[in-house]
Formats: sequence, structure tokens, C-alpha cells
Amino acid sequence: MARYTGPKTKISRKFGEPILGNGKWLDKNSNPPGQHGATKKRKTLGEYALQLKEKQKAKYTYGVLERQFRKTFEEASRRKGVTGENLIRLLEARLDNTVYRLGISPSRPGARQLVSHKHITVNGEVLNIPSYQLKPGDSIGLKPSSQVNAGITSAAKGKGNKINWLDWNETEMKGTFISWPERESVPENIKEQLIVELYSK
Repeated sequence: MARYTGPKTKISRKFGEPILGNGKWLDKNSNPPGQHGATKKRKTLGEYALQLKEKQKAKYTYGVLERQFRKTFEEASRRKGVTGENLIRLLEARLDNTVYRLGISPSRPGARQLVSHKHITVNGEVLNIPSYQLKPGDSIGLKPSSQVNAGITSAAKGKGNKINWLDWNETEMKGTFISWPERESVPENIKEQLIVELYSK
């Protein structure tokens, strides 16, 4: 299954944000990767470079490669409403991302692995497709045998209060995708309009 497996800290330094992982090394060295660090004069990015950088940031954040990202964008552009906001909603509605948002896994790569290894159920059925698009009303949880796996349950921390489009029942280890998220509720620092402009060329 295709996914990014390269150096994570390098990516975080490239964008100056903890895109992958907790970003603890950014406190020590927040300069972009490459020789000479902070002393190197760097060019001001042009319009295309800024748009491309924003697309790459979104792809790394959600763990999506180019072909799948373009398909998601095309689906977003077909839907009613603002294309950029639709794109973020579709990325947030991915099964692996929702497992992460519910706090079942502390990271998106970890959530992707839980889905791929058949630990996650949707509406009572085991699903192993990380890119599966959830719909409002869908129920997401750990399958019964995984609920007694200490290695999995010890990592589950529950969802944050700001993630108001999801509901989590800690007793049943089950969550609900209540509704499509509003853009202002999604904490990711992504300028989706730049991505729309890039694909519109």
C-alpha cells in the first residue's frame, strides 16, 4: 500500500510545522533542510512555488500520494459549495484520519496501520481500506478482539473537544461521524485556496 516512508523530521523542517510526528526537533532546528542552515540566502517563493508547497503540505499531513490526492480534488470540485472546503472535508472523512481524530491512534500513520491490519470496524463490519470515505451517521470502532489488546487500547486517548463533528464513547470504544466538518473546526494550517488555484491552471 503506497505511503510516504521517508525522513519525517526533514519534512517538518521543510514546512516549519510538525507535519509528521510531534515536531520536538523544531525547537532545536527550525531551519529548512540543506547545507548552511540559517546562513543560506533563500529565494522568495513565487506564486506557483507557494501553491505547490501548500499542496505538498496537505498531502504529507493526510498521508495521501499524488494520484489519490488529485482524485479527491476532482471529487471536491464536482460537489456543491466551495471546492477548497470540500477538499478538506473529504480528507477529514477518510477512515484513517477519523481513527486518528477519534484518538484511537496517536498518529495518522498509526491509524492507517490499524485500519490496514483489520482492527477497525465501520457500522459493525471490519474494513481495511484507509481511504474509505465516511458519511454522516457512520459508526467507527475497534473490533471486539482488538478491544482487549492492551497494545492498542493503551494508545487510545480519546478525541479533543474541538473535533465537534465526531462523537466518542470510551466505554464502548466506538465513535460516530456526526456530520461533515466546518472548515473553521479543522485545526490543520492548510491554505486550501492555493491548492484550488494550482489545479485550476
